[in-house]
Amino acid sequence: MSTLAVIAIVVAVLIVIALVVSAARKKSREREFAEVQTEAQHQDVQHHRERAGERRTEAAIAEEKAKRAQVEADLDEERARSREAELGDRS
Repeated sequence: MSTLAVIAIVVAVLIVIALVVSAARKKSREREFAEVQTEAQHQDVQHHRERAGERRTEAAIAEEKAKRAQVEADLDEERARSREAELGDRS
């Protein structure tokens, strides 16, 4: 073989190797990006679940406060009736 042919073959092989390495790196970066993106999505799901739990807790607290307020209102109403009855008896 002539020297020129050997050089052309070596250059062609080097180009093919460079293309294969480049493709492998690109695939590796894509795989890593997909893993990071998947992890981010899992964290997003977890965040939404935590927020839902917080909201449920807040709703339960608000419900308990509303029940207490209702009981206090009923008690105040009962006191008002009692005082009114006392006033009616004195007249």
